[in-house]
Amino acid sequence: MAAMTNDGTFYQGHIVDVMARKIINGTLTVKNGKVVDIKSCELPKREKPYPYLMPGFIDSHVHIESSMMVPHEFARIAVSHGTIGVVTDPHEIANVLGVAGVDFMIRSGQMAQFNFCFGAPSCVPAMGGDMETNGATIDAEDIEKLMARDDIGFLAEMMNYQSVLAGDKKVLRKIEAARRYGKPVDGHAPGLMYNQRNRYAAAGITTEHECSTLEEGLSCINAGMKVIIREGSAAKDYEQLCPLIGENPDMVMFCTDDCHTEDFVHGHINNIVKRALADGYDLWDILQAACVNAQRHYHLDWGLLQKGDPATFIITDNIGPHFRVQKTIIRGEEVFDYNSTDQTVYSQQKISEFLDSFPNYPNHFKATPITEKDIFYHIKPGDTEHIICATDGSLLTEHDEVNMTDSWFSETYPWLEVQKIVVYNRFQPGAKPKVGLIRGFGITQGAIAGSVAHDCHNIVAIGSNDTYIVRAVNRVIEMGGGLVVVSANEMNDIPLPIAGLMTPLNGHEIAFRTMMLHEMVHKTGCMMMSPFITMSFMALPVIPSLKLTDRHLVDTKNMQIIR
Repeated sequence: MAAMTNDGTFYQGHIVDVMARKIINGTLTVKNGKVVDIKSCELPKREKPYPYLMPGFIDSHVHIESSMMVPHEFARIAVSHGTIGVVTDPHEIANVLGVAGVDFMIRSGQMAQFNFCFGAPSCVPAMGGDMETNGATIDAEDIEKLMARDDIGFLAEMMNYQSVLAGDKKVLRKIEAARRYGKPVDGHAPGLMYNQRNRYAAAGITTEHECSTLEEGLSCINAGMKVIIREGSAAKDYEQLCPLIGENPDMVMFCTDDCHTEDFVHGHINNIVKRALADGYDLWDILQAACVNAQRHYHLDWGLLQKGDPATFIITDNIGPHFRVQKTIIRGEEVFDYNSTDQTVYSQQKISEFLDSFPNYPNHFKATPITEKDIFYHIKPGDTEHIICATDGSLLTEHDEVNMTDSWFSETYPWLEVQKIVVYNRFQPGAKPKVGLIRGFGITQGAIAGSVAHDCHNIVAIGSNDTYIVRAVNRVIEMGGGLVVVSANEMNDIPLPIAGLMTPLNGHEIAFRTMMLHEMVHKTGCMMMSPFITMSFMALPVIPSLKLTDRHLVDTKNMQIIR
């Protein structure tokens, strides 16, 4: 497949030229990390089929923290799936640690032979005022400084779309800073349509990854925004948005947004590409979305298999829907080989030195243990209860209002389907937990809890009774962050000592432990595919329709505090 001489490394096979939309049989020459020559020639006959050489895949919007891996370990798993780079928003760790968290992610990423385009988180906290509590603030002045840095490539998702539409000067100053430095601005405005969408785009916002319907996607494209089709662990929008691949291939990119480790080890953007191929979409349109558009949009020079480009590409056994990534090459270095257990994405010695440079893992955790009395929730006849209705596979919730005409056990409502949800401020000692009601998780005997709760990352827990919830929450506090599931006679957990979001463990070890957690979650009665990710979004007040923060129950569709 590859031969090395003094003139460089030669790769023979079918060269997939996405820019010219043709396949060339020939030889690719790599030297000093660059593609120095591409020659078309007849391939000598041999028994084994020749491989395909093509540009690598790009995740156009991902929060690495959601994988629970640090960036350099994320890179090691990503290259095994043919991903050569990610456009990433360190928004999660920024809400815990501020700019220091962003710097941690960048430093970790620099340890790896991989392409990272880090953004400056635009909404830290996600909402202003007293809506919720987080650990840090990144204001307009901080954004000005971040935009001036070469290691920051864009202004990350502008979730506070209400303030954009209202012309808030502080918010618009952040957008203007990005535009002044020629850096793109990512969007986040679920459900925004027509005139409001046009006004949002006119403010300088150029992408949207929160589209969940085709109509919404077309509204974005009509406003001049690129649609990033998301297929993550909890939010899956490919099925609704895939027609855009064929209709508007120049305006579409792919992403996973929030991808849990147990899903990530099995596949990444390659899975979206395979699915689109199986659905019959044109190969060139798919590769345009998977490989090209992100590089153009974010002004990246990561390599598109053209002469003079960085020698960054992948080698596959075929280009059909069941292709296998055999090798990944980044800047001339083979960082993944399907037939080898060796990895060259990062140096273990350098990683050890990097992590040892911290006296303690960076974190922000001051919560103190709670008791059952702290989460008592009184309901009496005549009350109107507002219930969060969660759905597996979606970040959106429904808002259910129930009039308590008789008692808690009213026969007109299936109360056995309803559990308590608790959100507890982890940044300030002595805070009082906020309690609400939720349905959709199906927990009948146990509780789950975690310090991953978008976007402020307070402690969130859901359980069938107060005893289980308290045990789970207090275990999260004891660990200084992590994921926990408890039942009558059992407890299982994953400590997340880095900002309460990540662990230095190997990605496959994290995946195994997460699988064990999920098996125990199923024993509690919850059959969700991604219960912890779904739970983590129940505290996010920028996604409709009803959410619970550490301070309020919020009608997030109308942006009204219920209590």
